[in-house]
Amino acid sequence: MNIIEQIRKISQTYDIKPAKSKGQNFLINPEVIKKIVAGAEVNLQDTILEVGPGLGILTEELIKKAGKIISVELDEKLLAFLRVKFVGVSNLELLKSDILKVPDQQLPKTEYKVVANIPYNITSILIKKFLTSTRKPSTMTLLIQKEVAQRICAKPGQMSLLAVSVQLYGQPQIIDYVTKENFWPKPAVDSAIIHISKIKNQSEINKDLAEIGENEYWQLVRIGFSAKRKQLQHNLAAGFKIKPNQAKEWIIQAGFDSKIRAQNLSVQGWIALAKIKKNHLK
Repeated sequence: MNIIEQIRKISQTYDIKPAKSKGQNFLINPEVIKKIVAGAEVNLQDTILEVGPGLGILTEELIKKAGKIISVELDEKLLAFLRVKFVGVSNLELLKSDILKVPDQQLPKTEYKVVANIPYNITSILIKKFLTSTRKPSTMTLLIQKEVAQRICAKPGQMSLLAVSVQLYGQPQIIDYVTKENFWPKPAVDSAIIHISKIKNQSEINKDLAEIGENEYWQLVRIGFSAKRKQLQHNLAAGFKIKPNQAKEWIIQAGFDSKIRAQNLSVQGWIALAKIKKNHLK
């Protein structure tokens, strides 16, 4: 019996019907699983928070490699199967919950890593939840939609609000690409394994934005990306209700060409521009 037949038998036994609305596409290639775990650099000293274990295929590999695994699953039928599958496994804790609604105080108190094959439709909000949490993970290793992974890891010239949002808090990189044939049911798009390391704690963020303030920084970035096709000076002028020449002056003083567009600025570029803007609006 191959893995697809096994999954179909399990689905029939437990009345599990993969829901497109929940992004339930189960990873079926053991080699991809091994790449995810290797990319996360999992070892026996690690506490792993796994989001949406599904049929527990990634969980199986984590059990072998990690000291403790906390797997959070919302689907009651999947959870019933997992409790049978992993009965007696001492280093696994299965929790029924919506990870997006779990408060910070219920996240692991000790250092932990997030490792997960997550539904595509919660990617941005889930990453934001952990990167802005008061109990941040040390790293995140996720299997997500290929195009979203590329946007997150973009360089100046291809930056987006999402890229700036992630790169302020940590260093993302794509470990490998995973084609749609590695899932059941097969999704419409390909995926990528993304690893976010060097995640900054709040004191480090405060230090980076010391002269600006986090709210002011994000206000600037959101206004900067408000109209993607326009030059940055026009977005700033409209958003802050200032004259175009004043917006142009901010950009030049920050060290950039006056005709630059938002996608050309790195995180450090936005910080430099935010400092200039704050000085001018004192």
